[in-house]
Amino acid sequence: MPDRPTAREQSGTPATPPARRRPVSPQWAAWAFLTPVTLYLVLFYAYPLYRNLDLSLRDYTVRSFVQGDAPFTGLANYRTVLDDPTFVPALVHTVVFTVVCLFLQYAIGLALAVFFNQNFRLSTTLRALFLVPWLLPLIVSASTWSWMLNSDSGIVNAALHAVGIGPVNWLTSPDWSLTSVIIANTWIGVPFNLVVLHSGLQSIPAGLYEAAALDGAGAWQRFRHITFPLLRPVSAITLLLGLVYTLKVFDIIWIMTKGGPADSSTTFATWSYQLGFGNLLPAFGPGAAIGNLLVVAALVFGLVYVRAERKQRLS
Repeated sequence: MPDRPTAREQSGTPATPPARRRPVSPQWAAWAFLTPVTLYLVLFYAYPLYRNLDLSLRDYTVRSFVQGDAPFTGLANYRTVLDDPTFVPALVHTVVFTVVCLFLQYAIGLALAVFFNQNFRLSTTLRALFLVPWLLPLIVSASTWSWMLNSDSGIVNAALHAVGIGPVNWLTSPDWSLTSVIIANTWIGVPFNLVVLHSGLQSIPAGLYEAAALDGAGAWQRFRHITFPLLRPVSAITLLLGLVYTLKVFDIIWIMTKGGPADSSTTFATWSYQLGFGNLLPAFGPGAAIGNLLVVAALVFGLVYVRAERKQRLS
């Protein structure tokens, strides 16, 4: 039996289509995705940088730090830092520590990446073991190296004694303290370089090596003319990230030597902490000024990298 027509159909009135929801504007969707990232950057990057800049431009004491009534002094804190006799040694130590660590980490990491790129038996297992220093907490790594380099009971001096070499005061001698923290930081940073550079090597076509080998190119020639040039973009970002990290290294040096003895391993990072928190009468302003110098140095190198990368893309 056929269905009876409805009253609306009998009257000839067309049925009203269901209301459609208006599509969400792509612009609003983009803002919705950007809002959490923007809040994160403002709360954890922009605001701390602003506070650090404000600290460096005012004469903060413990009381004024709490009450917020520190007088404005302009660049006086920066002049205090530049006139301090610790500035030049700390600058030299920061440069030496950063440059030597970057060179050793990259050179050793690249050598290991090329070695593991051969995909021999157990290469994956050994490569995973090399990640252990990178995964350990820094306080554990620094404490371990402090024990290993101990002048009396350290395993390093015990090994030197076994081959007829006298003990070395790794952590208590001004001649060796900076070398000690460089060794520890290099050991921690090599796995990062190994992982990134090995990933870059995986992206190089194997056919290039086969063609070069057919043309009679040796292992060194293949590395010089194929591996190293094609690995340049990955090397640039690896060195930049390593530079930013190494400039701000604090915990390794502080745990092992506390910047001593006699400021022989003091860098800008440890000096900033010592001024701000290591004294009974903290100097918040000069400590913040040193921190800002580190930020400016990292920013300059970052801009240099961005400009070089843009020039390489256009060429």
